Amino acid sequence: MSLPHALLTALAERPCSGLELAGRFDRSIGYFWSATHQQIYRELGRLEEAGWVESASVEQSRGRKRNYRLLPAGRKELKRWVLEGGDPKPVRDEMMVRLRAEAVLGPVGLEQEMRRRLALHEEKLAVYRQIEAKDFADGDASRETQLRHIVLQAGIMQETLWIELARKALKVLALPG
Repeated sequence: MSLPHALLTALAERPCSGLELAGRFDRSIGYFWSATHQQIYRELGRLEEAGWVESASVEQSRGRKRNYRLLPAGRKELKRWVLEGGDPKPVRDEMMVRLRAEAVLGPVGLEQEMRRRLALHEEKLAVYRQIEAKDFADGDASRETQLRHIVLQAGIMQETLWIELARKALKVLALPG
């Protein structure tokens, strides 16, 4: 996925200012595709240059606040991208390499880092579960809501997998070398 398409998706949902977009990004798409606020603003400028979004100054605001909205050309590009093929990306996680290195080197004390990572995954899973309980409690949901729920469920499954792997690794790391 690319940042431009993530931003086009967010603007297709609702026009907003760059600041609002960055906040929405942090609370939704940002769980699956990270970007700094600076990257978001830079990309919004590129999207506007490409004619995919337009911005307008917000009256009665201090500073240079601008609202962005998706243009028909941006919607067309987003549709093109959605239909574009793409292969799954391989997992790139340093912890997997560290576990391999631990296997080769013998006990080096990876347990503390593994416990830290386990806690991070447990925290993220808890956040995802809270979002699920708040946003998807209604069983009679629209197609759009169901698709958003599937994205969240993918995150829940991923965090559940990482938690299970971390717990297995901790059991093995506790064995004598």
